[in-house]
Amino acid sequence: MAAASAVRAAGRHSRRLFDIFVAEVPWTVSSKELKEYFSQFGSVQRCQLPFDRDTGFHRRYCWIKFSTPEEVQNVLQKNSHILEGSKLTLKQQIRRRHSQRKNTSE
Repeated sequence: MAAASAVRAAGRHSRRLFDIFVAEVPWTVSSKELKEYFSQFGSVQRCQLPFDRDTGFHRRYCWIKFSTPEEVQNVLQKNSHILEGSKLTLKQQIRRRHSQRKNTSE
C-alpha cells in the first residue's frame, strides 16, 4: 500500500513539471499523434497520456512538456487546436516552487 501511494504522489508531483494540460482529446488519438501535432510549435520533450486500467482507453486528457517557455507561448497563441474533428482544451500549467506550497499542518 505504501509503495502505491508513493507512486501516486510522485505522479502528482511530476504533472507539475509539465507545461500544458490538454483536455477533450479524442479517443482515437495516440500519444505519438499528440507529439506529432504539438511538435509544430516546438520540441516536445514528453507527452503523458494516462490510460484507464479497467477500460483500456485513455482518459481523454494529457500533459505536454516543451523544451522552452517560448514554445509554450507558441502553442497558447493559437486560438484553437483541432485533432480529428475535436477541439482540444488547453491550459498552461503553473510551475510551483516548494516555497509556494501551503502548509497543510495548520
